[in-house]
Amino acid sequence: MRLPLLLTLLATLAGLSACQTMTPEERRAADEQRCLSYGFRRGTDGFATCLQRIDLDRRAESRAASAELMHSMAWDLNGPYVYRDHWRYHH
Repeated sequence: MRLPLLLTLLATLAGLSACQTMTPEERRAADEQRCLSYGFRRGTDGFATCLQRIDLDRRAESRAASAELMHSMAWDLNGPYVYRDHWRYHH
């Protein structure tokens, strides 16, 4: 029971560490380039808003991934199991 949970957690952590290959400076440069490609100019309020929205979107994605991981871990610990062709919950 605990081994699948541990393997899932380790696989998730390995996947997350693989996603963070960009340094903060590289990420900022990519974000700035993205805003410039949208037509915003450096030093304007629109450019700052664009950068802020990209950052907020990244944080929301991180929270969603974290919530999904926590849900799957909770399901692994307390989820249903089949007992004589009926669903039962661990409590």
